[in-house]
Amino acid sequence: MPPKTKVYESPETRALVLRALEEDLGGGQDITTALTVPAGLKARAQLLAREAGVSAGLPLLAMVFSLLDPRSRVKVKQGEGTAFKAGAVLAEVEGSCQALLTGERVALNLAQRLCGVASTTRAYVEAVRFSKARIMDTRKTTPGLRALEKRAVACGGGLSHRASLSAAVLIKDNHIAAAGGVAKAVAQARQYLGGLPVEVEVENLVQAEEAMHAGADILLLDNMSPALMRQAVLLVRGRALTEASGGITLETVAAVARSGVDRISVGALTHSVRALDISMEIVKTWS
Repeated sequence: MPPKTKVYESPETRALVLRALEEDLGGGQDITTALTVPAGLKARAQLLAREAGVSAGLPLLAMVFSLLDPRSRVKVKQGEGTAFKAGAVLAEVEGSCQALLTGERVALNLAQRLCGVASTTRAYVEAVRFSKARIMDTRKTTPGLRALEKRAVACGGGLSHRASLSAAVLIKDNHIAAAGGVAKAVAQARQYLGGLPVEVEVENLVQAEEAMHAGADILLLDNMSPALMRQAVLLVRGRALTEASGGITLETVAAVARSGVDRISVGALTHSVRALDISMEIVKTWS
């Protein structure tokens, strides 16, 4: 299980959830619920997994429903990073029936998305379990959801590459072109950032050799075949970390890991992940 985090309680997350609720209400009210559900009715609901997966994001449920009903109560049944089977109860919610129904879609959107990220990450992690390679995310996240999606990656057993542009140095092809070459780009980064590790994107062995001579700490092997990655790993001989990147899928990740790279960054963990099938069902009502 990943360490505890305050991302679910941060002001940024609260503002995000509030915006999501306002978006769903459309500047008005939930007219269907208002017309069909008595205002004083209380209810208990369960979030149910329709398929197997890995838990992430469920603590957000308390924020969603408390913004609609401060007296609502949420009991999470599956801890962060826990694998569950189809049919599992993920959480129970009690409170105003109107609030539960109004918040249902936002709660499910978040839970489905984040459990989907965690579940996909876990599949990649398991696929390379035989190797030393570690699965990492990228910045290809849903705008506004980066902190939450990266938390979900951690729940799935993956690592965070960098949280933002200010978090690490990653010299890519356009930086190299603008700087006038790999050596110049690395030298300039070293001059202004001291001992901060420098990662350089390379597309072939010539660039890999140049980056090594320039003093790169990490080589990002971009869109290389597993065979070419293996040659790059042999070229580096442990003098720097090697990271595979570029179009890596669940079908190809094991072959990439066999090349001997240290890290594998996978944009698909967040940019095109399938939401997990989760539903919310009312199981009891009372006045």
